Amino acid sequence: MKQALITMLTLQHRMNTKVHPQWISQHYEWYRAIWIECGELIEHYGYKWWKKQTPDIEQVRLEVIDIWHFGLSALFVDDKSIEQIADEVAAELKQHKYGGQDVRVATEALAAFALNRHKFSVALFADLMHACELNFDELYSHYVGKNVLNFFRQDNGYKEGTYQKQWHGREDNEHLMELLKELDSTLENYADNLYSALQRRYQEVIG
Repeated sequence: MKQALITMLTLQHRMNTKVHPQWISQHYEWYRAIWIECGELIEHYGYKWWKKQTPDIEQVRLEVIDIWHFGLSALFVDDKSIEQIADEVAAELKQHKYGGQDVRVATEALAAFALNRHKFSVALFADLMHACELNFDELYSHYVGKNVLNFFRQDNGYKEGTYQKQWHGREDNEHLMELLKELDSTLENYADNLYSALQRRYQEVIG
């Protein structure tokens, strides 16, 4: 678990550095992104008792991964190393006991913590993971996948507006989910393999 956390924290640091080389000292409002993502998650899960709604669990889990991106970012502070942060998160996850909340209650608890404390709660996030039936290995593989996709988008003109998000009538997220099922996340070069697989599919689109 610790090595997986170090990998994820390192990838997040690398991604954030693309936005600003000294991103940690900018003190971005990660908590705000967290609670807004929580709202998007609820939209996919459903909350309208006055109409029939079927939870889109795959999209719900993708929103959990997006929250994790912002949550990891919020854990960075100037005087802590990635290894220290990984140790703290691993300890909290190992000690945590799921309280049995459903998806909506767990999401609201995480959002409320972010709004009231302007921080990220690993324990409350773990509750949300359990509520969505998402284990740590799945969190890792999906997180690395989405991080690689974010890099891929940036490298292929996302910021400049030239990137094509639709590939053969489907969003790149859908292609990502297919590739995640095909690749072995335990391999050391998992992220590189995924990037290469995305590149091959994208080349078919742009020629």
